[in-house]
Amino acid sequence: MKSLKENFQKTHIVIIGSGIIGKFNALELSELGFRITIIDPDQHKNSSNAALGILMGNMYQKKRGRSWDLRRQSIELWPKWISFLQKFNYELNIEKPLIQLTTNKEKFKKLEKFIYENNDLNLRILGRESIIIKNINNAFQTNNIQGIISFKDGRINAFSLLKTLDICLKNKKIVLLEEQITKIRRAKNQWISTTKNNEEIKSDIVILCNSLKAVDLIYGLTHNIKLKPVLGQAIEVDINDAEVDLLSLPKQFNINGKNIIPKSKNKLIIGSTDEYSNKPEENIFGKLTNFLDKQPNWLTKGKISKKWYGIRSRPDGEPSPIMKNLEDGLIICTGFYKNGILLAPACSKWVANEIKNYLS
Repeated sequence: MKSLKENFQKTHIVIIGSGIIGKFNALELSELGFRITIIDPDQHKNSSNAALGILMGNMYQKKRGRSWDLRRQSIELWPKWISFLQKFNYELNIEKPLIQLTTNKEKFKKLEKFIYENNDLNLRILGRESIIIKNINNAFQTNNIQGIISFKDGRINAFSLLKTLDICLKNKKIVLLEEQITKIRRAKNQWISTTKNNEEIKSDIVILCNSLKAVDLIYGLTHNIKLKPVLGQAIEVDINDAEVDLLSLPKQFNINGKNIIPKSKNKLIIGSTDEYSNKPEENIFGKLTNFLDKQPNWLTKGKISKKWYGIRSRPDGEPSPIMKNLEDGLIICTGFYKNGILLAPACSKWVANEIKNYLS
């Protein structure tokens, strides 16, 4: 009697989109024995290449509902993924802890309430007496920053993660086609994906992980799914000022909605914006450094050494992300907005279970 894995080897799955979600799905399904083909015209231009890699799970303040369930599952799965990925890149890791800060007294009270109600030793309040807060207040030339710290949340380098995933895909002999799919249709119990050059690629299952372009592919299939673009920009800033040592700050933290990642003594990353457009705004320095009422002198004098952006998709009229069985052998898994990296493990597990149920 043939094993389940041997039967899966007969099943060809096409994944359209090669971002974090597409790559995680490919590896999860490959481990089960499926034959996988990823199709993407330019994998280096998808939104995953602009991600900052913030993994906020335990400090997420809504502790119920679908979004929390996905976060909880991913929190449990991420250590296993790290162990797996470190076989291909031993330096890959999640930098911890993660710190969320505010200058708003009412918001700080809500954060305090959240900590007290959760009674989790990995979540703590950072008041003004904390040495971490004293260092941050001193660096940013203020005295009203407070917040919370999570020792289980953190950040993974998104660029390093993508490179490691690519090494894994190559090792697993997963096919990657640099083609643009313009149409999908079902014929004789198979799916036909048509490329821009009119080449037809047959598969048993299609998984759409290609963000906004997924809507175009299902337009004629009577599925009412709407996604809107949300452009996010980030900058790397050079600080030529001896009055501040950025290495005295935590490895990653958030002040009033802006993520700050010190890279060296005089260089830091700030991100990201929410721009409902396909074109990045020009005055990005001002928009990303306005997280305090008054900017510190060293930040005002800072110079952008690098900037980048990515266009994410956000569901319009329903919660993020969109994870659905649209019809036999057609799954959509996209619209993760800012949480693609965090939720990738739970997402790929869900997709794998849906496919196993479909084939059983």
